[in-house]
Amino acid sequence: MMYFILNQMRVALVHDYLTHFGGAERVLLALMELYPNAPVYTLVHDKENTSLKIDSRRIRTSFLQKIPGAARAHRYWPLALMPTATEQWDFSDFDVVISTSHSFSKGIITGPKTLHISYCFTPTRYAWDDSHRYVREFSQSPSFQKVAPVALSYIRLWDYYASQRPDVYVTISHYVARRIEKYYRRPAKVIYPPVDVKRFAVQSQNDGYYLVVSRLVPYKRIDIAIEACKQLGRRLRIAGVGPELEALKKLAGEETELLGFVPDEKLPSLYAGAKALLFPQEEDFGITPLEAAASGKPTIAFDAGGASETIINGKTGILVPDQTTEALMQGILQSEDTTWDPLAIRRHAQTYDRETFLHAMETLVHNEMISHEYARGKALR
Repeated sequence: MMYFILNQMRVALVHDYLTHFGGAERVLLALMELYPNAPVYTLVHDKENTSLKIDSRRIRTSFLQKIPGAARAHRYWPLALMPTATEQWDFSDFDVVISTSHSFSKGIITGPKTLHISYCFTPTRYAWDDSHRYVREFSQSPSFQKVAPVALSYIRLWDYYASQRPDVYVTISHYVARRIEKYYRRPAKVIYPPVDVKRFAVQSQNDGYYLVVSRLVPYKRIDIAIEACKQLGRRLRIAGVGPELEALKKLAGEETELLGFVPDEKLPSLYAGAKALLFPQEEDFGITPLEAAASGKPTIAFDAGGASETIINGKTGILVPDQTTEALMQGILQSEDTTWDPLAIRRHAQTYDRETFLHAMETLVHNEMISHEYARGKALR
């Protein structure tokens, strides 16, 4: 009987919003592959920015989609609208709902018979550990500075109570699991996000440059990478776009090249030509070091967050103790004195590949569904 239930179960996927294609959307795409009949619920969908990757026929949007320009300006909506929209969906027809969330989708409401598994990328950053920076940096308007703390108190309260709704938490790293425990008081299982290792190949030679692949935003600390390479006289290529572009152009030396947006299909050759990836930021997970590893390239990274879990110091990269130019320079010099084994680095990346993720998620859903059905049966007796 249980085998029949698991093979006939009705699954829905929920994602915060589909306004661009990044790491979170790669996880969603993998889950869409695992459950090809599952509809995808999301607050808004920007078809132009995601149409090439996401099958729009499976998308179910909230009432927010009807607001003109909603998909492009969702950051500026009154925050109270998002919880309301998230709670409007009815999942009573589904046996399992998997939410992929860094903010609102974990707050969906499901009935007792429906198993809700939250794949949580992070506790809502602007409500918790980034709240003070969010207020400082989002807008300098005096009225915003007065209203924002009140609005964030409401969001923080909603976020905590919403965090109690999922039956099971899964997350991207042990680093994030500790934050989920701290803010939500919930345990979380760790299943690392998928890396499409097959897209990348090992090249025996390199073209002598260091590489950064990143959005150009302040916390990524790309300024450290630029300054380190400038002082050492090393070539640096930076792939990415963002609000820091002009400031980084001013900082860049003669050997630094800002490439702007690089399409997915061109990234493998960019990694293949690099000596190493530079990763000076602190991330919840960080997929680029593993893409570099899939290309047989080491990463020189700040020893914090997800990088501490995915990089083996001295074998697949160099972990530096401080988020400073001097520490990164020492890491670069240490890397140049190390004999790297590209095939061993790639083998490490393969432990995070797409098939590993799909198998782990399928196994987890299977086991949790059995436990859920058993608990329900016990309660009914």
